[in-house]
Amino acid sequence: MPTRRAPLARRIPSGSISFGPEITSSGSHRKNQESLMSTRKNSEQADAAIAAVAAAAAGPDRDASGPRSLARLLGLFDVLSLMPNGMSLAELNVTLESPKSSLLNLLRPLVAEGYLVHNAGLYRLGPSIFRLAASVMSAWNFPRMIRPFMDELVERTGESALLSVLNREAEVLTYVEIVDSPNPIRYQIPVGTTRPIYSSTAGRLLLAFTDKAWRDQYVTTVAFKLKTAIPITRASLVRELDKIRSEGVSSSIDGYSLGLAAVAAPVFDGEGRCIASLNIAGPSDRFRHDLESLKTTVKDVAARASGVVGGVEARRRSSKG
Repeated sequence: MPTRRAPLARRIPSGSISFGPEITSSGSHRKNQESLMSTRKNSEQADAAIAAVAAAAAGPDRDASGPRSLARLLGLFDVLSLMPNGMSLAELNVTLESPKSSLLNLLRPLVAEGYLVHNAGLYRLGPSIFRLAASVMSAWNFPRMIRPFMDELVERTGESALLSVLNREAEVLTYVEIVDSPNPIRYQIPVGTTRPIYSSTAGRLLLAFTDKAWRDQYVTTVAFKLKTAIPITRASLVRELDKIRSEGVSSSIDGYSLGLAAVAAPVFDGEGRCIASLNIAGPSDRFRHDLESLKTTVKDVAARASGVVGGVEARRRSSKG
């Protein structure tokens, strides 16, 4: 069943079961203009960021080892993305099997440009690399690739469909695409809404399928500041994560807030890594008696979305080869 999405400014500012907003042509026009401006800005930021990274990668040894420096740069970002608490120069030296002198020549301009942060002897990813990552994701337009599957979920279930990704640095999930239910009473939040990872169905799904080292560290250190309708403890979170990995799906009725239910399933990339959560949400009464069927539907659609993502990546690798 086709649906139309309301302009962001007209949406309910926080998650709720609500009556849908009216849609106006002026709002749609404004949204198109804002989207065009955002696309141009992202493109300009991406160009500047890529130029800065390339300059940092070349560094002082640009004459003879440009390709080697670039490979070292990508390896550096890769290992630091897995170590949110940072790594020392000695640890990077061992992990990357690179001389300390060469690493320092690479690290200094990256710190100066904000791609890395150096504090207390440890190097961590900085704000500039996250802006670059956001620009890359914008160019890939992952949400657009998944949008047909979200439309299918709305049509098959009658509920709102949401796509979310994990932000390890901030320890939240972010909803990056939403297709509203056609029902007048529905779950509705703006794109860009964040939630603490532990608190939501989608967040626990993403946590369950992230790498074990980061998951264990998160579970051990997280502070449960947001109060949910069903209280969450460290022990209950561990049990829930085990259940999610076993069943391949996450679900909750009246867990986050009374009257709200959700079902989420993972979207995997071509290498089997969970890169997003695809879920539906709506009034608890509509989920309560049909939960198992909804789980099956969401898992089916998410699995086919994973196949498309993996296929696109495989074609890209083939074309580069």
